[in-house]
This record gives sequence, C-alpha cells and structure tokens, in this order.
Amino acid sequence: MADNVSPPPTPLARAERFIWLTARVLEQRLFEYHFLGGGPDPVETTLAAYRNDDDGFGHALEPDLRGPVSQPLHTAHALKVLDLIGRCDGRQVERICRYLTKISTPEGALPALHPSLRGYPAAPWIPVVDDPPSALLATGPVVGVLHRNEVWHAWLFRATDYCWAAVESLEETHPYEVEAAVAFLDGAPDRPRAAAAAQRLGRLVREQQLVLLDPEQAADVPVAQGYAPGEHHLAYDFAAAPGSLARSWFTDGEMDRALDHLAALQEKDGGWPVNWRVWAPGTALESRPMVTLKALLTLRAYGRPLG
Repeated sequence: MADNVSPPPTPLARAERFIWLTARVLEQRLFEYHFLGGGPDPVETTLAAYRNDDDGFGHALEPDLRGPVSQPLHTAHALKVLDLIGRCDGRQVERICRYLTKISTPEGALPALHPSLRGYPAAPWIPVVDDPPSALLATGPVVGVLHRNEVWHAWLFRATDYCWAAVESLEETHPYEVEAAVAFLDGAPDRPRAAAAAQRLGRLVREQQLVLLDPEQAADVPVAQGYAPGEHHLAYDFAAAPGSLARSWFTDGEMDRALDHLAALQEKDGGWPVNWRVWAPGTALESRPMVTLKALLTLRAYGRPLG
C-alpha cells in the first residue's frame, strides 16, 4: 500500500512560509522577485517608501537604526536592493549620489552615522558624534555597487580614492569592515589592483582569525572584540557568491563546511537566525527575513539544492 505521508517541506517552501508570516513588504517583494518570478517594479515601489526628500533613505530600512532620518547605512542598503533587481542606474541613483555628496566627510567619504540620528533610537553600541570620521564600513559597499553598475558621478572620484587608501592600509580590522572592503573590491574597476588587495586582505583574515573555518570548533574560537557571543563570521559571509574575490581565501573543503553549516542553521519556523546583539524586539523581527533571504541567495549561488 502506498504511503500517504507527505514528504517534508523543502528548505525553500519553509522559508517562503516564514517570509509571509514575518517579513516586511520589502522583503516579501524581494522574495517574490528572486524565487517566485516577480518583477522589479513592485520592489522599487516598496523601496521608495523609505526615501526622504533629501534623496537619502531612512525609516529603519537598516533595522538597527530607527527613526525617519536619512543615514548612509540606510542608503547603502537601498543601493544594494536596487543592484539586486537590476535597477541601479538612472535618475534615482543620480539623486542618491547628490545625497551622498551632501553628507560626505572632508575626505569625500561617508561616515558610519550622520549626526541627524541623534535623538532617535539606535543600537547602543553605535555612537552618534557631531563630526563623524570617514568609515570604510559605510563607504566601501556604496562605492563598490556603483562601480559594478558602471555609474559615473563626481562623488565617486574622491570616495574611490578613500576606499583604496583604507583597504590597502588595513592592519588591525574586524569582520564587518572586511565585508565592506570585499564589497568595494568586488566592484572596483581596476581588477588587477583589486585582486592584489584582496589577496593581502585574505591573509589578514586568516592570520587574525577573523573567520571561523570549522563550525564545530565555534566554542573554542573567540569572536572579534566588541562582538556578541557566537557572532562568528564564516567563509560565506566574506564570499557570498563564487565570483567574489574572497572565494580564493578558502579551500573547497572549508567552503563546503561553511555552506553545510549555513544550510543547517535554518530553524523550525523556516527562517535563519541573527547572530548579533538584539537590543529591541523589532530589530530581530525585521532582521531575520533579511538574513533568510541572504542565506537563500548564498546557497543558490553555490548550487545548493533549495527545492
């Protein structure tokens, strides 16, 4: 007699249910675009709700920064969304570059936080100061995505020079700064220079133990200074797709172990967990669908079955 028991849901089906149950409209539209054949227009329309009159983005687009005001990290997130849907061009991006010009530091780069955030809730480990310094953390991903999309704007000249200087002089660093450096290098137009800088950066990552190479040894490997317990970075955090320059930092075996671990992190409700400090209920609720989408896209990029 045939067994009428249904097979267990696929990872993608479980993730889809999680997205419909918990995600913001933006992440729902992104899921539709990437996995259900949806178009880019609904994503772009939803993203527009986060845009302000100054042409920056706010309204907790990046969940750890609350309040309505535009911020560099929100705007970097918006550019990443536009890149994902093939819409990182045209008048909208020109307007974003005008905003970036207005808030840049004297070096022509971006601060991690603009002082306009003062008075609104934000993660307690993020200081708001009157004259914030330039930050590779904010500048690298923005410059990288603009170059990758062959955007040309006056703002990019000094910002690109800043990124090269910052990346090529890195000594003591931390995982999120490395991710920002890789985002810049993966889009930088000078490919030989980017490859050389990435090779040097990969040596730093391994020498300073900024990557957890064996997930089973997590309890024995310290996290970076100031990070939450268990806030390790794995190979896929630096090389989210096989085409990244950071992919060469890891052997096939190391990458396979990391991807096995990533697949196994999917929780019973279908979503992936956040591993950084959660300081308010809404930040975890809004961040988990973002982390889930990132995990799905990474696993798919490496050819892992999702169902």
